[in-house]
Order: sequence, then structure tokens, then C-alpha cells
Amino acid sequence: MKKIIAIGGGELRERTTMKIDEYIAKLAKEHAGENRANALFIPTASHDYMPYYNTFHKVYTGVFNIKTDVALTVFKEPDMEKMRAKFEKADMIYVGGGDTVFMIEHWKQSGLLPLIKEAYERGVIIAGLSAGAICWFSDIYTDSTAALGEGDKYAMFEGLNWIKGKISPHYNARMLDFDKIVCYNLGCAYGIEDDAALVIEDGEIVGSVSSGGKAWWIEQVNGAIQKKEIALL
Repeated sequence: MKKIIAIGGGELRERTTMKIDEYIAKLAKEHAGENRANALFIPTASHDYMPYYNTFHKVYTGVFNIKTDVALTVFKEPDMEKMRAKFEKADMIYVGGGDTVFMIEHWKQSGLLPLIKEAYERGVIIAGLSAGAICWFSDIYTDSTAALGEGDKYAMFEGLNWIKGKISPHYNARMLDFDKIVCYNLGCAYGIEDDAALVIEDGEIVGSVSSGGKAWWIEQVNGAIQKKEIALL
């Protein structure tokens, strides 16, 4: 089964997402079976900011006893043979937050995207926060500078299209603006608050996990917004 855990936002360093991290760690350990679980952290969206990886390591190794590694590709051309080996060892891949548009474009240019896709197809758990949560969807609401017009705070951008639908991270902070976009466009959308996560299995939303936040299904009906909280697993 292909699984994505999409976290709307939160502070890993301050451990605001710990209930979600516990859920992800449990999935990674189940994938590993009798072996010690391995997690691969991808910090492309933060331009390979190493303190971010150090925080991830402190949580996932220090708290959950999962071995961690990091995929660095922004400031040097990666050795793809070594990079492939990292992906083949991984039971879980965690994609950090930051600049979503930069991340997607860099993945395509660096050759990282096929490795991520192959891992996903073979059942490696995919988790991500903010940029790492929304990039998989067809239409993403982002503050990436590459997607913005003059004076805009946020804009819609085309994601990887693994999952159909519009999505916004940090929905608690972007609700009013995102709801307007949904109101003027047909189709469903998802809003994930900070410290909440969508659980997606084989491309379908099956529920949510919370560390304090909520995840929402949003729809425009006869010119009005209707919302439904996505049930907790």
C-alpha cells in the first residue's frame, strides 16, 4: 500500500507535532519489520538547511529510535549511486518545509524525483510538513516567491499531481483567502491546519491524525463554502 502523511504545519523543534510523529514512526517500524527502521530526511525546500535535519534526527532517533540519514542535493551535485542506496534503505521518507516551488523544480532537475517516486511505489512511507505535505497534490496554495505575482501573499501553483485536489497548508492562518479561491472554482479542496495531518492511502484520503489541529474537506455548493472535518483515525 502507498501511504502519504501530509502535515499542515507545526514546529518539529518545539515538538508540537509529536502525536503525528509518533504515528509516522509506528508506520516506519511496521515497514521495517524485525529490523531497525531507517528514515531519510529531504530538506530541499529549506535549501538543505542542516539544523533542520539535526532537529529531525533528535526527534526520530532520540525519541523513536529510528536511524536517520539526509539527502543533500542543493549545493553540490549528488552521487546518484550513493543517493539511490539511501533511498533503498529507507522505510520512511520525510520531506521538510520551506519553498515548495523551488523544491519541486529542483527535484526534477537533480534527478531526485524519480527516486522519491520509486520509493513511494514500493510502499515506503512518505511524510512531509507544509511544502512536504502539499507538493503531492495537483493544485497547491503556496507562498513560494516563484509562484507569486506582485503584491500577492499566496498563489495557486501546479503540484506533482500524485493526488487530485486543491490543498492549503497552515489552513488556520490562510483560511479566509483559500476559501475565496475554492468559492470561485469548482471541485474539492483540503485545508490542513498546523499540528494536523491527512493520511492518504493509494491516492485516497482515509482520515486524519492530530497533535492539536484539524484537517478539513472543503467544497463550493451554490456559491457558498461547505466544510467537513476529516475524521481522526
